[in-house]
Amino acid sequence: MSRIHDALKKAQQERAAGLVPESPLRPIGVEETATLGPQEFAAVTQLPPRAGEASEPLTLATLAARCSRPQWNPEPMVAKLFSSLNHVPGGEELRTLRSRLYQIRDQQPLKALLITSAVPAEGKTFLTASLAQAIVRQHERHALIIDADLRKPQLHNTLGAPLSPGLTDYLSGEADECSIVQAGPKENLFFIPGGKLAEQPAELLSNGRLQVLLEKLVPLFDWVLIDSPPVVPVADASILAKFCDGVLLVVRAESTPFDLAQKARDEFRDKNLLGVVLNQAERKSGYGYYYSYSESAKHGSKKR
Repeated sequence: MSRIHDALKKAQQERAAGLVPESPLRPIGVEETATLGPQEFAAVTQLPPRAGEASEPLTLATLAARCSRPQWNPEPMVAKLFSSLNHVPGGEELRTLRSRLYQIRDQQPLKALLITSAVPAEGKTFLTASLAQAIVRQHERHALIIDADLRKPQLHNTLGAPLSPGLTDYLSGEADECSIVQAGPKENLFFIPGGKLAEQPAELLSNGRLQVLLEKLVPLFDWVLIDSPPVVPVADASILAKFCDGVLLVVRAESTPFDLAQKARDEFRDKNLLGVVLNQAERKSGYGYYYSYSESAKHGSKKR
């Protein structure tokens, strides 16, 4: 390290004397780096943590103490779910979906779950909020909801929560993980909104900071539910799926075009598609409000 110090000091003296032009991006030469040991090189190249980021491993208690606690005003149906799953349309189907997810978890690692759809207006955002409610109603279960639809974030409207600071603020390096998390009305429900609108959301999702965020937060919760943009119009859901343990695809009864549903299913064929959730099916059809047919998704059934 002494040679680096001497070289930097000499360069500073030369710049002061006008012998070397000022260059804030002047690299260390190859000859200098070639003689550094592993510890010396790490000391030179390691960047300090961003402002506000925790330098120690994060715990759920620390996160709960540091996160914001705004007043939520959820949509009427979601507000009913906050009170009880009983006598709520789809309440029993939500319990069934929850149970099936736990059955899958018994067979494979499953904690971070991506919820998406083929096209917009299929009900994926409402399902994300509703499933989180079903999960946290169990004893000592903690859930985190993340709105990763950076093109058109809607979860904050469903929950009646502030939009920012949120995920885009973290991904752009303007906020730390604790400042973007909101605690819900129930102590075991947490939420990361989409944040301010981003010009290049796909690039933000791919810049490496999302992986860092999930590595910090996923271990703290029983479930992390991520709401993503639709699959067919943009590539964001495929990017997000790489960071998740499984994918749920939402289709709307008598609405989702069959060919687009197939296209969306094929997009996740090699990315652990857990199943399909049929939304807004009439009860007389026998499906109920929500119905998951995982085996059809896994084996590529082409039934409508």
